[in-house]
Amino acid sequence: MMFILLKLCFPPPFLIKAMSVICVLSLGNVGLSEVRGNHMQYSKFLNIGGRKPVGKKILVSSRTGMLIAYTPPFLAGAASFGIFPDGDLRFLLVKSTLTFHFFKRILEVLFVHRYSGGMTVESLITITLSYFISSVFFIYAQQLAQGLPEPAMDLMYPGLMLFLIGISGNFYHHRLLSKLRSNRDKEYRVPKGGLFELVICPHYLFEMLGFLGISLVAQTLYAFSYTVGSSLYLMGRSYVTRRWYLSRFKDFPKDVKALIPCVF
Repeated sequence: MMFILLKLCFPPPFLIKAMSVICVLSLGNVGLSEVRGNHMQYSKFLNIGGRKPVGKKILVSSRTGMLIAYTPPFLAGAASFGIFPDGDLRFLLVKSTLTFHFFKRILEVLFVHRYSGGMTVESLITITLSYFISSVFFIYAQQLAQGLPEPAMDLMYPGLMLFLIGISGNFYHHRLLSKLRSNRDKEYRVPKGGLFELVICPHYLFEMLGFLGISLVAQTLYAFSYTVGSSLYLMGRSYVTRRWYLSRFKDFPKDVKALIPCVF
């Protein structure tokens, strides 16, 4: 499996190999921690599974926290156009898709999402650093690949199509979530419509597809590693989200899966 992956990637230098391993292990560990009950303290899990009572931690609103988390990686992507003005089409697409992903997130925080809870500063710092460092290495790995022999199979255009599908599906399901309640309504409800009829976290599924699309455009080891690591985290988060809905809503349909229709 690793041999096939390396055949699809630009030859990675040692630093990119090391950061790729760290990325998968760290994000995978966070996903496993979610399953074990040690949750990132935001959204519906703010008061569940923390290492110490939330009352003893510094909190910010979810809207403020998410806006802070998404701004540094967006700025890193935007700055990359000036820092690395040259490069091939693949590099341009990696910078563009990554920057657009976080720009969309910022717009959703401001105009789409309905928030009801808070976020601990501890979780905010962790999430912000994760997004920022990952974005920097996405771009840096692509810069190091400039001038190297192309991978055995060019996946750039299929990756771009997959990114567009992923980001569109993610936005569509975020819109469905936002329609569940008004600005003053703080109650959670079972989502309906779209793939919510099959899984409880279709927005996570499309986020995974979006990052897989960026990885296929980039074809660097770090990009694929981040996609694997973030998918492991989202799998863990979706698993406990489904478990939370089952515990809170007695009429929650048990045939609705967590992330992948009919499978997981």
